[in-house]
Amino acid sequence: MTARSIAGIIIPDSTIAKNATDLLREHGTEFLYNHSLRVFLFASLNGQSNKVKYDPELLYVSSVFHDLGLTPHYSSPDKRFEVDGANAARDFLRSYGLPQDALQLVWDTVALHTTVGIAEYKEAEVALMNAGVGLDVVGKGYEELSAAHREEITKAFPRNDFKKNIIPAFFEGFKHKTDTTFGNIKADVCAYMIPGFKRIDFCELILHSPWKE
Repeated sequence: MTARSIAGIIIPDSTIAKNATDLLREHGTEFLYNHSLRVFLFASLNGQSNKVKYDPELLYVSSVFHDLGLTPHYSSPDKRFEVDGANAARDFLRSYGLPQDALQLVWDTVALHTTVGIAEYKEAEVALMNAGVGLDVVGKGYEELSAAHREEITKAFPRNDFKKNIIPAFFEGFKHKTDTTFGNIKADVCAYMIPGFKRIDFCELILHSPWKE
């Protein structure tokens, strides 16, 4: 059986990739599945067009797990959802005996996928994941992707009213631990979804610290 190819990118079909996909199917939603696969394809096309060397299987597993921390099965009561997803991805890959450097790379790729201003300067997989997410969620780099590739990818993995549904989908994953959004872009989601939401203020933390001066 020939591996599936979309927009010239081969979808990994190793045992690891298939089992990771099964977990996404089991614990995620169709909406999350489509988003995750689009992210992988966008990230891969970015790597291809910029002649970046990366590990397709590790990038794929990272894409599959990058938002699984939003799901009840993987969500912790007190960690950022990105960390929950990163921990889950690392545990999953550890069961296959992958080396520590691969485990750490995938952990960083998932954990830092929303960390604007840092992820793009790290390893290829981390930077590509950040770019893939940025393209799918806010359209960063939209014009750099051909219309043909955009159409082929969204036909295979439909957006399904993405703009309307993604913010509530994010919020559902961390509404029970809004303090974990301190210092990151997901605080904007809380402010959008919760009337009168008061963000933790870094300057207030400084001024009210236990130090005398």
